Amino acid sequence: MNYFQKDIETMPRKKIEELQLERLKSVVAYCYNNSRFYHDRLEKAGVGDGSRIKQLSDIQYIPYTTKDDFREHYPFGLRSVPMKDVVRIHASSGTTGKPTVGLYTKEDIENWSDCVARVTVAGGVTADDIIQISFGYGLFTGALGLHFGLEKVGATVIPASSGNTEKQLMMMRDFGVTGIVATPSYALYLSEAIKEGEHPLSEYKLKLGILGSEPCTPEMRSQIEQNLGIYVSDNYGMTELGGPGVSGDCPERNGMHFAEDHFLPEIINTETGEWAPQGEVGELVVTTLTRRAMPVLRYRTKDITRLIYEPCSCGRTHVRMAKTMGRTDDMLIIKGVNVFPTQIESALVGTEKIGPHYQLVVRRENFRDTLEIRVELIDAKVLESFGELERLRNSIENKLRSVLGLQTKVTLVKPKSLERFQGKAKRILDLRNVENK
Repeated sequence: MNYFQKDIETMPRKKIEELQLERLKSVVAYCYNNSRFYHDRLEKAGVGDGSRIKQLSDIQYIPYTTKDDFREHYPFGLRSVPMKDVVRIHASSGTTGKPTVGLYTKEDIENWSDCVARVTVAGGVTADDIIQISFGYGLFTGALGLHFGLEKVGATVIPASSGNTEKQLMMMRDFGVTGIVATPSYALYLSEAIKEGEHPLSEYKLKLGILGSEPCTPEMRSQIEQNLGIYVSDNYGMTELGGPGVSGDCPERNGMHFAEDHFLPEIINTETGEWAPQGEVGELVVTTLTRRAMPVLRYRTKDITRLIYEPCSCGRTHVRMAKTMGRTDDMLIIKGVNVFPTQIESALVGTEKIGPHYQLVVRRENFRDTLEIRVELIDAKVLESFGELERLRNSIENKLRSVLGLQTKVTLVKPKSLERFQGKAKRILDLRNVENK
């Protein structure tokens, strides 16, 4: 079994919790003394400098931090160190408003690299590997986050960035690339490009994929592994928490192990904000325990998952988070039923005669939201047979009805007609405001 920091990754549960309590007290005091934002909030909540924190459950006295807090205090309102101590700035894309900014000290970069190194080693990376990073470099945390962590492992890193698929494939062949870092949707796109290209898969040395930046269902993972002949591991993170490396797959792939010495996770009921019973599904809340430039207390991630505290056979003792079911802001309510894109993906991927690419079209008719699911065919000849087309469409609609609990409209479209993505996949086409103006 491979570990990057075995003593930490296999620390007894009691020791983990003792360390978390010590660091929770420390980070609350640090925020109170160094962050105007948190000083005022902790003072108002009666938490003060953290002297009220006697046990881990006392974290509930600390108010939540949300995405709105980052937006309202953009760009540096959550900063806890002088700017002269900040060595790097990252930010999210800001597609729904101002970007979310992340600041880092040298210590933050070191801790971040350690967390990423753990994730990549657990995913099978060694110093002998040549890893091509196909994330977009720049303000996005994914590329440089994985880059520094992989270098810490000793792997050879190719900062390919995103796009230019033909060049990506050429480098994979010529440089003997053994692993790729990419979004699941781009990994899938690369596999299609290889299949359709002049060079067979046998000319590639790929053996593993470190995928992230978007959810990857087990079905999608299996499809990518089958297409590329590789082993795929998943990892989790976000700009607000510092980037990738918050948690990641071990060889068992039965939940992603949190770096609990750096992050304290909770699960809450999204509606009430109260703790969910252990093992139940809810919204993930995370407190950063060691960040210096921009620590975050009880951040509501909007990701829906559950925490698994049972021992893992890999030997790691840190709690695992199940693959995210979706995000509260991605959830669609169709005819009163909560629908997550990942549920649809799980039902579609691997279905005979259709590809893994799909699009969800949301409209509003008679004051109610409707959902059309556009699914790409593998063979355009199916479109020429009305009977075969209807049988396939009915079969998919029945399968989705059993998974979602409601009737949806399925439209089968010709191959290559849906958009491919080199970054995060955008599966939802929301026409509610467009068509009703």
